Amino acid sequence: MSFEWLKRYMPRGLYGRAALILVLPVVTLQLVVSIVFIQRHFEGVSEQMSREVARQVTLVLADLPDRATAEALAIDTAAVAPEDVPAESSRRWYDFSGIVVTRTLERFLPELRQIALPTDRDLILYVQGPDSLYRLDLDRRRASAANPHQLLVNMGFFGVLMTVIAFVYLRNQLRPITRLANAAEAFGRGRHVPYSPSGAVEVRSAGNAFLDMRARIERQIEQRTLMLSGVSHDLRTPLTRLRLGLSMLDDEDRIPMERDVDDMQKLLDAFLEFARGDAQSGAAEPVDPVAFVSEVVEDARRGGADVTLVSAEGAGQVALRPTAMRRAVENLIGNAVRYGSRAEVSVALTDKFLRIRVEDDGPGIAADARDDALRPFVRLDPARNQDKGSGVGLGLAITADIARIHGGVLRLGESPRLGGLRADIVIGR
Repeated sequence: MSFEWLKRYMPRGLYGRAALILVLPVVTLQLVVSIVFIQRHFEGVSEQMSREVARQVTLVLADLPDRATAEALAIDTAAVAPEDVPAESSRRWYDFSGIVVTRTLERFLPELRQIALPTDRDLILYVQGPDSLYRLDLDRRRASAANPHQLLVNMGFFGVLMTVIAFVYLRNQLRPITRLANAAEAFGRGRHVPYSPSGAVEVRSAGNAFLDMRARIERQIEQRTLMLSGVSHDLRTPLTRLRLGLSMLDDEDRIPMERDVDDMQKLLDAFLEFARGDAQSGAAEPVDPVAFVSEVVEDARRGGADVTLVSAEGAGQVALRPTAMRRAVENLIGNAVRYGSRAEVSVALTDKFLRIRVEDDGPGIAADARDDALRPFVRLDPARNQDKGSGVGLGLAITADIARIHGGVLRLGESPRLGGLRADIVIGR
């Protein structure tokens, strides 16, 4: 049996599901107890008491018009005219025990004409006596249990009270899990949030595992940065010596070899910059994305790039690493004007996400090659021709990493307006 349809109605959050697990058994238990109580108390006890009242009324009717039996049984009797008898029996709509009383008296008291149950203390019977119609007034508590709803009220009140207390306790147990999730999410976005394990043993174990993992990752990043700093120094030294040696050659041999050394220098710089993880340096700070992108576009225009900010929607601030995000947008603009003739940039800021879009009129990237384009050192030909520049296939990979440390993603597609590549940096708020 499949329960897939039930998942649409289940709470999505941890607190909601925990509350459902807590409340559902309590409500079910109260319903079962209520049904059993109603069947045994309202029906069983009330029927037995009403049958006893029917016997007493029968004795009173047999002794009328003498009222000695009625006085002995504490039943007030009075003769009434036919027009004084109500047209139908009456009770309050929430008087469930009154249903049992009415049904039982009508069954065991043939002389009964109508019944009135106006309050919890009054029971009025209109019966046919030997000589006329009579009205009999009795204490309602003789026909049914007094205040039968008290058990239901008490059960409901204390059920709600204990559920609230249990939910408060459960929330305190779930809070460490929420703190762990927030710390893990912040670390995934490149932020270091103070966290100390707390809560149950299992939650503490998961928290300690997270702290160990975070420490290992940070130590690995630090060691890699130190190692690459040394590699950078060691590689730049022989390149400098090569340049000095080449400067002593004739121009015919020197110029092409210097060009090769410059290409090697650019490749080395690009590799070290990517491997060092410069995108993760610096702390996030509130930034107005519209003004920020406008400044990047203006700087690119001053540099000779044919780029335009075509639209900017929304207002507000987003926590960004300005240096890293500037580099990501500049990479996309640089690719756009390198492989196309012009680029268009747009910004959309909503309550849920920030989207920075760069479109060009170049050849674009085939749909089946877009995932490969985000991998390091991947060059796509002819979509990204090597003759168009001296890149090493790291621009989109670095941009994707920058989007990832901001908790976002880089999406590639086809520009419906320009026909080239459409690159979107989407960051959740």
